[in-house]
Amino acid sequence: MNYIISIINPDSTKKTAELCKELSLTLTVAAHAKGTAIKSMLDLLGIESTERSVVFTVANDEKTETLIKNLKRKIHIGVPGHGIVISVPIKSVGGGKTLSYLNGNEPIEKHIPKINPSYELITVISNEGSTDIVMNAARAAGARGGTVIHGKGTQDNETAKFYNVSIASEKEIILIVSTAEQKAEIMKSILQSAGPATKAGSIAFSVPVTDVAGFGFFDED
Repeated sequence: MNYIISIINPDSTKKTAELCKELSLTLTVAAHAKGTAIKSMLDLLGIESTERSVVFTVANDEKTETLIKNLKRKIHIGVPGHGIVISVPIKSVGGGKTLSYLNGNEPIEKHIPKINPSYELITVISNEGSTDIVMNAARAAGARGGTVIHGKGTQDNETAKFYNVSIASEKEIILIVSTAEQKAEIMKSILQSAGPATKAGSIAFSVPVTDVAGFGFFDED
């Protein structure tokens, strides 16, 4: 199964949820977020706002493929400015009942996910107010952009004392889709400018993806 992350314009949230419902995807959650595109890029694409919605859902391989095709057709994923979709492979699910629920009570067989070797999803968790520092470093290494979700850390004071770093409670989660070739340099640049020893206190990691849509200006079907 796959964890599908759709980063879209807010006015496409309802339609995306409807497409998930049509496929009987039982776990669909939406969150508010912001894009990080610079003004010149926004002007080029004719985009007035950086507001974004992030829709999370879970689907098997067949439904993942169908959902991405429907998103391309219905909300124009792949057209610049309309969003991107990332599919991350799920290694395990806790409990047979949960697996059955997530798969719409349909049988599912064990298999090895087909990883897309061309792209990876970089996740950066930083202290609040650090997005510009992180994205400037990421762009310097070739990143095109990212999406910011606001959150709250749960570390206790003893953890902060042990690592001798200031751990703010308010966090920014920055999602960056990268080509596999650029991933290492992007992460290195972020850690040099905004790593754990800096005010940004960033922690970065990457995960493989099974599919990506809308990342390139010219996606292949």
